Amino acid sequence: MTDLTKTAEDAPEAKPQRELHLGWALVLISVAQLMVVLDASIANIALPFIGEDLNINDANLTWIVTGYALAFGGLLLLGGRLGDLYGRRRIFMVGLATFAVASLLGGFASNEPLLLAARGLQGLGAALASPAALALITTTFPAGPARNRAFAVYAAMSGAGAAVGLILGGWLTGLDPILGLEGWRWTFLINVPIGLAAAALAPRFLNESESHPGQLDIPGAITGTLGLLGLVYGFSRAGEEAHGWGDTWTIASLVAGVAMLVVFAVVESRVSHPLLPVRVFANRTRATSFLVMALVPAAMFAMFYFLSLFIQLVVGYEPLHTGFAFLPFSVGIVIGAGLSSNLVNRIDPRYIAGIGTLMAAAALVGFAQLSVPSSFEAVTTALTADGNLGGDVNYWTSIFPFIVLMSVGMGLTFVPLTLTAVHHLRAEDSGIGSGVLNTMQQVGGAVGLAILSTVSLHFAEDTKNALFGAATTAGAPGDQAGNIAFIGSFTEGATAAFYVGAVLIALGSAAIWLFLNVKHTELATDGPEGGVHVG
Repeated sequence: MTDLTKTAEDAPEAKPQRELHLGWALVLISVAQLMVVLDASIANIALPFIGEDLNINDANLTWIVTGYALAFGGLLLLGGRLGDLYGRRRIFMVGLATFAVASLLGGFASNEPLLLAARGLQGLGAALASPAALALITTTFPAGPARNRAFAVYAAMSGAGAAVGLILGGWLTGLDPILGLEGWRWTFLINVPIGLAAAALAPRFLNESESHPGQLDIPGAITGTLGLLGLVYGFSRAGEEAHGWGDTWTIASLVAGVAMLVVFAVVESRVSHPLLPVRVFANRTRATSFLVMALVPAAMFAMFYFLSLFIQLVVGYEPLHTGFAFLPFSVGIVIGAGLSSNLVNRIDPRYIAGIGTLMAAAALVGFAQLSVPSSFEAVTTALTADGNLGGDVNYWTSIFPFIVLMSVGMGLTFVPLTLTAVHHLRAEDSGIGSGVLNTMQQVGGAVGLAILSTVSLHFAEDTKNALFGAATTAGAPGDQAGNIAFIGSFTEGATAAFYVGAVLIALGSAAIWLFLNVKHTELATDGPEGGVHVG
């Protein structure tokens, strides 16, 4: 960390009165980002326990996840712009404090409405803190190796957060009550001291940016936020088996979201200080980075969502065991991010991210080879006493190699694309640029999961009916026949989703090879957009 200790006077825009230890600044930003990202998955494993404790039905349980995603994804643009206008350190602190207070409310929630409100408030805090964190890296660390290393750590925290959340969630929910509080409550309460400490330490290790109060585009903030909320909710609902693409509310939400974004575009073209300046997208390299950073998380969601279910429901791992099955992903993405942060000083981002996306696509093709016995006789022979096929799928040969390949590929992809997405932005646009990048990841993830869930359900349906019919014809009891049909059909659907995810990443890889033309030497320079030609 000593090589990150520089004077913040070397950094653009930040005009400090004192020296900053950039190593500690990076630790602070990274811890905050990890907390925000892992909270999207840490509650997933706790859902059954929450439902039982607070008497929440299965349909409403999904809102514990969806509510956070809605607020987070819908408010990111606004959060990024608020950082530009009112000071990024200030908004970063407000976001962390909001997140901590919301976590406290969630940890002590005594009923469903309070818990759902707390999750929405957590999403608001995350939407304020996350783009501010990325912008603070851009404006605090000098261009070149120091900033590249900072982005590598940031990308590693962002990518590893989901896996860390699964492990932490599995461990906490399995604990006996502490201080009279059930284990699931600690998945929320653990954020409180971390969030408050990070907010309190921010003035010590981070400098404030210039503020431009009075320039907030209120009509743009309203229409843009409503548009994103509509899209995220619509795509999330479309990905649920109980609703799907034909559901009235799914269609209404998507139509309303698109309509609001059209109004948002009209508003932005007419106001003097737009929430989202068109110039942010004018650069081809930056636009390509935004596009790919929407496609890649869409496919990565397939890996986490379908593979975690496969490991639990088909292989038969316990929740904590499932979390540890993803531990190699956390290690791999750190290795990939560290490798890419060094390579990007000598090799153009196109080659690093291009190879990384091809590795990730190959990993998804590898996951698509997972299989279980498809005939009734073979399934009944392999079925274990627990009702799964745990003895039939070898983790170390069928899953582990592709988790490592996927994670290293993601590490190689995220660092150069994050650099190219925010590099040479105007100083006053750093926050909104970071907000756009985060928004593309969140919306891309929601869209991808909706599409891949639809693909999975389509391919699973025929297999499910065929296996159930064969099992009942052979005289299997109803429960066993249903279990056999589920195992076979879920695997069929998941492998189809993996193939489609591989196609999405391959499309992103093609965009990188064709359009990402920025040179590695340009990433070592600073200056406003237009000052240096990029792509």
